[in-house]
Amino acid sequence: MNALPANPPGEGHAELLERLRNRSIVFVGLMGAGKTAIGRKVAAMLALPFIDSDQEIESVSRMTVPELFERYGETEFRALEQRVLLRLLENGPQVLSTGGGAFMNAQTREAIAGHGVSVWLKAELDLLMERVSKKQNRPLLKNPDPRAVLERLMAERYPVYATSDVTVPTRDDRKEVIAAEVVNALCRHFGVAEIVAASEVRP
Repeated sequence: MNALPANPPGEGHAELLERLRNRSIVFVGLMGAGKTAIGRKVAAMLALPFIDSDQEIESVSRMTVPELFERYGETEFRALEQRVLLRLLENGPQVLSTGGGAFMNAQTREAIAGHGVSVWLKAELDLLMERVSKKQNRPLLKNPDPRAVLERLMAERYPVYATSDVTVPTRDDRKEVIAAEVVNALCRHFGVAEIVAASEVRP
């Protein structure tokens, strides 16, 4: 579960981690934004543990997220998600990716604000559609018109995601590039010098 990089963090990383203290870096955003993939890269760059809250929920419940939705409905699932996230947030510093709806819960947002720094991976509709259409395990998209569902979710959720501490636009680029932009955005948030030069992540 924990991904550690080959090289220990440098001085800039150490300064960022010092500012972070025991808080979690919490990725929020819509399905398909890349929270898990980018979260893993950021965790590796900062030598922090990485946890995917959906995987943790599946481990706790011994059911998949689609099965939980089907059996208990979205309201019950969100209550379970909230309990799991509140527990996970006590274990920082770490990098945590959350389900698309988690940040919509006011108590969860409050807990993230108290125990973490939130990072919104902001994606355009076409990118999300391209990514989510490759996977059949999205309970909210079991609909004849998934694009309309995504558009509705964007209209509902983007104003709330926008209250995150840090916003990083994501796009169809290498994961390392987006992860480096996240790390630099965190540096700016905490008022420390940016630590990843674009040349370091370009091929």
